Amino acid sequence: MQIIALSIFIVLAIVAFTHGYWAFGGHWPASSRATLPQTVVGSKGLKQMPPFWLTMIVAVLILIAGLLPVSWVFFPVLPNILWFAMMTLAAIFWVRGIASYTPIFRKLQAEEPFATLDRKYFGPLCIALGLGFVILLV
Repeated sequence: MQIIALSIFIVLAIVAFTHGYWAFGGHWPASSRATLPQTVVGSKGLKQMPPFWLTMIVAVLILIAGLLPVSWVFFPVLPNILWFAMMTLAAIFWVRGIASYTPIFRKLQAEEPFATLDRKYFGPLCIALGLGFVILLV
C-alpha cells in the first residue's frame, strides 16, 4: 500500500509542478507558449492558457490530491473524511479518464495534439490513478 500511495503522490506532484511551471510561463511539452493550449488543454478555439491564478489553483488542488493517499497510509488522521475524499478523487479520475474516449469530450477537446495525447496518455493515467485510490481504500 505504501508503494501505491507514494506512486500516486509522485505522479500527482509532477503533474502539479508542471501546472505551476505553465502558470509561470513555461511551455513544455509544446514547442512554444502559443501552441501550449492546443497541446495540454485542447479546447476548440483556445488561443492562450488559462490565467495564472486559475492554473495555480489547479496545481495546488492536484498536489493536495497527491498528498491524500500518503496521509491515508502513513498518517491515518480523520479516516472517515480521508476515505470520502479519496473515494471522490477515485470517481473524478475515473470519470475524467473514461471521458477521453467519449464522443462528447472528444468533440469539446478536439484540438491536436491534445486529442491524441489525451487518448494515449492523459486518459489512461487518470484511470490508473483512480484505480490506485480504490486499491488503497479496499
